[in-house]
Amino acid sequence: MRCGQEEESVPLTMADMFSGADDPAGWPGHLWLEGRTVVHLQSDQERPSHMPRGPVAKSGTGFMNPAMAPARTRSVLLLQDALEHGWLVDDRPIRALDALCATGIRVRRWRNEIAPELQERLHITANDLDSKALDWALSSVRKNRTNGIFPILDDEQIPIEQITENGIHFQRYDARMAMIQGSYQWIDLDPFGSPVQFLDTALQGLGRVGVLEVTATDTAALTGSSSTSGLRRYGHNGIVDHYAHDDAVRVLLGTIATSAARLDRSIEPLLALFDGHHVRVSVIVRKSKLGADENRQKMGWRVRHDDIPYTFVKHPSPEQIEHSSGPMWIGPLWNEEITGRMTEDHAVECCLPRETDLNSEGDMDLEWTELDQVYAERELRRSVRYISDASSLLSSEHLLLPYDQIAPWAKAASMPSMVDLIAALNEEGYLTARVPDLRPYIATKAPYEVVLEMVRKMDSAE
Repeated sequence: MRCGQEEESVPLTMADMFSGADDPAGWPGHLWLEGRTVVHLQSDQERPSHMPRGPVAKSGTGFMNPAMAPARTRSVLLLQDALEHGWLVDDRPIRALDALCATGIRVRRWRNEIAPELQERLHITANDLDSKALDWALSSVRKNRTNGIFPILDDEQIPIEQITENGIHFQRYDARMAMIQGSYQWIDLDPFGSPVQFLDTALQGLGRVGVLEVTATDTAALTGSSSTSGLRRYGHNGIVDHYAHDDAVRVLLGTIATSAARLDRSIEPLLALFDGHHVRVSVIVRKSKLGADENRQKMGWRVRHDDIPYTFVKHPSPEQIEHSSGPMWIGPLWNEEITGRMTEDHAVECCLPRETDLNSEGDMDLEWTELDQVYAERELRRSVRYISDASSLLSSEHLLLPYDQIAPWAKAASMPSMVDLIAALNEEGYLTARVPDLRPYIATKAPYEVVLEMVRKMDSAE
């Protein structure tokens, strides 16, 4: 060893770092169903409720956050839609990576719940740095194969660093190394906290065209509740008000767009939501200098006003800056064609447990009642509720209004029901729909004064 330097150790292969040979300690744990996929929970993790909400403290290997189930359901639906409708790579294969897979619930749902006839074109890699979690994931795959068996193809070369089960390649790398090693068409990035440290490598890990799905749970930084974190991580000046959730979504999109532009890449949002305790965005990324320049025109600020709720501007004036949040993405948030197909019935068709799932080999200890099935369907519907209805609005310029603030703004004594207000505006020719958020919002093509006048009219008619 040279003086002043540490001795270099020979790195172990990935196969040495996680065996996959035996069931991990505590196996099989508690059995649960998420979508159509059996989940093995650690014995110290409580059985999830059917309406999980809010952040959950990470509890070590085997941890699965049930509050993220709706996001995983939407990931299944988006990936199936790309395979089925060919909007990503036509009819060619999609190489998908879950860069921080933990115990593998997302990749297993991709494999189990996407239609069998599409599976041959879906090549899945699952990566995590936690070897115990990977062993847990491998055992889960081996014992529960609800969508057939996917052997290794004869011409498929599997690196020694990977262990493959049911067509899913498991590997143990730092997420940044895992993403940069391959040219993927689909990367899911779901860290515990902020994703900013992973964005550059995620964007570089995609091919010329690919989908990047990103989760951020540091909502205090994104909404402006923690101003120092927002400035440090996202360069964001936030305002905590009725638009904090929408700001959070747009700040994350803007951060991804800015990172992509530095790499001569552009983004196009597919679906972007504030979902309880986290922000989840899915974007198409393309290698395009022209597209990156065009994305710059979709960056700006939200300015609050006295007479109208807000406007989007490229740069606030010195007088406006105190009442402005940004910089952020001010362009469309969704893709109309794709989100228009994301209906409640479609989610149920793809992801609701079937009799064969409940009776499959290895799942005999699963406790699943008729009431569980009712609740499961309810949660699947909730995971995509209002998306298809609002697809046209959030894919174009619209006015976003917090429903509970409209009556005070209109100086009305009472407020019509949201359903009645939406129907009345649509009847007048102004496209209007509810926006998926825990807080009630509507998006509309109607001018602000038209909405207020409609509320006053409906109030006086009562």
